[in-house]
Amino acid sequence: MQAFASLIPWPQPVLEFLGFIAAFLATGAIGFRFIVIRPWIRGHARTTPGDFRNVALEAARRAATIGLLATALALALFVLDVHAQATERHLPFEQVFGAGAATPLEAGLYLLAIIGFGLAIVGVGPGWHLAAAGVILGALRPIFFGQWARLINPIHMLAGGMWLGTLFHVVVAGIWLTLRSGLSSERRGFFVREIVARFSPFALASAGVLATFGVITAWRHLKTISALWTTPYGLTLIVKLCVVAAVLALGAFNLRRQRPLLGSEAGARALRRSASAELLVAMIVLVITSVLVSLPSPKPPPQRPSPRAAAGLPPTTR
Repeated sequence: MQAFASLIPWPQPVLEFLGFIAAFLATGAIGFRFIVIRPWIRGHARTTPGDFRNVALEAARRAATIGLLATALALALFVLDVHAQATERHLPFEQVFGAGAATPLEAGLYLLAIIGFGLAIVGVGPGWHLAAAGVILGALRPIFFGQWARLINPIHMLAGGMWLGTLFHVVVAGIWLTLRSGLSSERRGFFVREIVARFSPFALASAGVLATFGVITAWRHLKTISALWTTPYGLTLIVKLCVVAAVLALGAFNLRRQRPLLGSEAGARALRRSASAELLVAMIVLVITSVLVSLPSPKPPPQRPSPRAAAGLPPTTR
């Protein structure tokens, strides 16, 4: 255990965890606004817009507030990281910040998202679009430099935020707020059912993207199958996959058992409890992931010399 702990550069896992929380909450706010409650904001829902639009607008403001706080945290972590780099290299902060285009671009996209969320809180329509541009382009910023291979981890993270981050907002800004709104008990249950109906297919699609890019990411780090059970990185990954399986099981339970019960306030409250349990286990996944990304990747296996090289003979030439 001591040998395992010595591989982890503390407090790096703590900073990674905070970064994951910030990214997931900001991304989830975008998914919640543009996928889950969009019909009621725009007045194009199948149900009567007047019944739910006020609740949807308040839910959007709550999501924007959480998104702003999350993005502010991400910006603070970014500045802290640049400061740490400057200290390690014994250089002024300004010199490290302006050393290339990537760092100012990242900072600018954080600020764009903060401005967008701020405008959304006070009800300025374009604010949500600015926030979405800042969050999504911030996650996918390698495309600005043609670094396509570096998009694997960002897409993996973005999909996780769209699934679990949006689920957080569905519970906190959607279900929780609806159950405390001025709607009648019957209308509360109906509105929660409609929210979940829009979230479920989006969650399944996001989880599929997350799993696909998660496999690619794991293989890029492991390099060999045996590294999965012979290295600290691989063993930590196994633990993570076990907890991810628990999250998927809870999600499947909510989809198969809880969702058909929706339509009443009691069903909405039951779903809120089970979805909160799913979020709690998902947070454990983020804790494990924070440790995982702080561990060194397994080293590639040494290449075996050819029989001629082992015998001290020069390679054949043609």
